[in-house]
Amino acid sequence: MLRTLHIRDYALIDSLEVDFDSGLNILTGETGAGKSIIIGALKMILGERARADVVRSGAKRAVIEGFFDEATMPSLQSLLAAQGLEPSSHLILRREIAPTYSRAFVNDTPATLSIMRQVAAHLIDLHGQHEHQSLLRTETHLELLDQFGRLGGLRTDYAQHLALMRELVDRRAAMEEQQSQSHALKERLAYEIQEIDAVNPQLDEEQSLVDEQRRLENAERLFSATATLYEMLYARDEATGDQLIVARNELQALARIDRVFEAACEEIRSAQIVVADVAALLQDYNARIEFNPNRLEVIRERMSELHRLNRKYGGTVQAVVEHRARIGDRYDLLVNYKESLQALQEEISRRQAKLAEAALLLSSKRREVAERIERDVAVELRRVGMPGARLVVDFRCRPDPEGWIQLPAPEQPTHRYRAFRQGMDEVEFRIATNVGEPARSLKRVASGGEISRIMLALKTILAKSESLPILVFDEIDSGVSGSIARMVGESMAALARYHQIIAITHLPQIAALGRTHYVVEKRVVAGRAHTFIRCLSDAGRAEEVARLFSGTEVTDAMRESARELMKTRE
Repeated sequence: MLRTLHIRDYALIDSLEVDFDSGLNILTGETGAGKSIIIGALKMILGERARADVVRSGAKRAVIEGFFDEATMPSLQSLLAAQGLEPSSHLILRREIAPTYSRAFVNDTPATLSIMRQVAAHLIDLHGQHEHQSLLRTETHLELLDQFGRLGGLRTDYAQHLALMRELVDRRAAMEEQQSQSHALKERLAYEIQEIDAVNPQLDEEQSLVDEQRRLENAERLFSATATLYEMLYARDEATGDQLIVARNELQALARIDRVFEAACEEIRSAQIVVADVAALLQDYNARIEFNPNRLEVIRERMSELHRLNRKYGGTVQAVVEHRARIGDRYDLLVNYKESLQALQEEISRRQAKLAEAALLLSSKRREVAERIERDVAVELRRVGMPGARLVVDFRCRPDPEGWIQLPAPEQPTHRYRAFRQGMDEVEFRIATNVGEPARSLKRVASGGEISRIMLALKTILAKSESLPILVFDEIDSGVSGSIARMVGESMAALARYHQIIAITHLPQIAALGRTHYVVEKRVVAGRAHTFIRCLSDAGRAEEVARLFSGTEVTDAMRESARELMKTRE
């Protein structure tokens, strides 16, 4: 729920903070007091674009901040994680607006307006008389239908089949495109394969060739140095090995006199072993040194061939080998195009049947849900004074000769339909407001009062399944009065059992039913107009409801009527 809204230096607002309650929150006030300014500020943290002139005259910037708690919806938490924002049950949306820039923050982390809109869309649905009415946007109707019927699992299953189908169709398109250029492509691939196979590079050979080349190029130095070192250590008179024997014997004699030399004797013996091992290595290495200019030339030619392939096909031997594997697969595909295409087409046909099965099941369940919605909305419309009205959930499937959803029709040719992201259905809520009239699009319902009541009826039956926890109604009660206004208020109060509702109204029948009541006022302070908001006590509420009755002077009879209305609120 929206716990706190803070506004600073926005239009006529110097500094304003309001703590909202759960349930039905009512905002009233004189025309021009600033109710619309508060809603306009709220829209800023919903991600709407801002005009520079909303900054209060003389201020550097406007700041609007909303604090939300109980924001635990899994879809919202997933969105925060996907955007790199730390998931939290508490959420702060802040907007800073200056004449030359606008910045958005989600939990004190800078965010784009797009991200702010996505986050806010999980929290608030704002309804005005002529704008932001999500139920008047036909693209929302299918989503509401699926939420009401809890069809998320079937939608996910359909989406998985659709994704696999798209992947297969993309593969087929790529094959067909390659085939259209197959002759030139096959010649090029065949040349590259022949060129690489002629050299036949091996993954681990380049370094071994470099090492062997270095040894052959330095064979004379290696031969001379190893011979000299062997002679120094082991072969000549007074070699290092002989000197170590003399030193060992002398240390042994000393150790017989003083045991302190025993450790040194062991060290000398170890040195003798090391020198012997090194001498053996040098002798063996010297014997195996190869003077082979022909082999050196072969290596140089091989290295040149590898370097040439590296330059053409990726820079390293590994890249060349990987390139050879890729073009080999493509070449085989082109050579065996018909067989490969047929196998792929068979897989597409199998996947297409699965997709059609998933789409048909989802559509069938949707139609069952639609019947329940039509029935329940009719009951709610009677409650708000529209006994002859009926809601019709209109289904359409778009025929498409190339459509992926192929369904058999009894005694007719097979029908094909467009596969949309959310299924095969296009859904629109249509309304007939009077008995005998045809159902029409919600957008074409002329009466503002009828729009309000239809919206409330739909919201009431969708409340338990709809994920949006906060609803904002900006004078949607325009065009209704008397007993109908009371019915609208009762439906709004019933809806508030499932949602936090913030409602701007001018009707006492609705204002009297609120759980919490705020009045918006405009006052002149130090020669400037300011918008203020205050929460009313029960006595203050009765006075404000009475004012709504008359609009001018409040009488004791009006106060008594207001108190009577307020007694019946939940």
